[in-house]
Amino acid sequence: MHLLALEFPPIDHIVKFRPFLFENSQWLGFNKVALMCVLATLFTLGLFFVAGSKRSLVPTGFQNVVESAVEFIREGIIMQTMGHDGMSWLPYLTALFFFILFCNIFEVIPIFQMPATARMAVPAVLALLSWAIFITVGVVKQGPIGYLKSALFPPGVPKALYILVTPIELISTFLVRPFSLAVRLFANMLAGHILLVTFAVLSSALFVKSALIVVMPLPMVMLVLLTGFEVLVAVLQAYIFTILTAVYIGGAMHPEH
Repeated sequence: MHLLALEFPPIDHIVKFRPFLFENSQWLGFNKVALMCVLATLFTLGLFFVAGSKRSLVPTGFQNVVESAVEFIREGIIMQTMGHDGMSWLPYLTALFFFILFCNIFEVIPIFQMPATARMAVPAVLALLSWAIFITVGVVKQGPIGYLKSALFPPGVPKALYILVTPIELISTFLVRPFSLAVRLFANMLAGHILLVTFAVLSSALFVKSALIVVMPLPMVMLVLLTGFEVLVAVLQAYIFTILTAVYIGGAMHPEH
């Protein structure tokens, strides 16, 4: 009896892409992931340029969708984590949310079929940017000494416990935060990408005239369901990254909270 052999592509084949511009440059090579990041930036800018160009008193259609998204970020993220003082960060947090969303959603777009955030460099840069911002905000709002004091010596803790609490706060605030931001986004999107590739390969391999044809619909159904689930994950991960960034900035602005 002939047994169907399945060949799954190596991990390098589904997350690494050869540059198609500046191929001989180690640092300037422009590949598929870089293209997705550029497109995500252009889509984010275009989204608000198009919506902002139609200044109607009662928003309709596309403008209404964009304004609803901005309202969600303002009320659901900024007001919940930073208060009115955080309204100045609305443009950054909105741009951050939509940039990550567009980078994630490439996973389910034909031809691309790969989230840009499944490469660690993209989440790492975004996490380092948010890390630099909340530290800068803390230093500006409280001064260098005041910020370090509020970050490393939280009020209400018995002084004898500072010998344990302070090293934990140091590692948690200045090392773990950017690392966890980057890894959470990267790991979730990479895991989803591998799952979709796995069931796509299964569906393709079972599309043959053999006894296994009877089970072919099963991986295809899973592939469809997982594709819909990945859309949900794409939105959720963009939201989580944005709200955690807002929490960190808000904590630097209001140490008493």
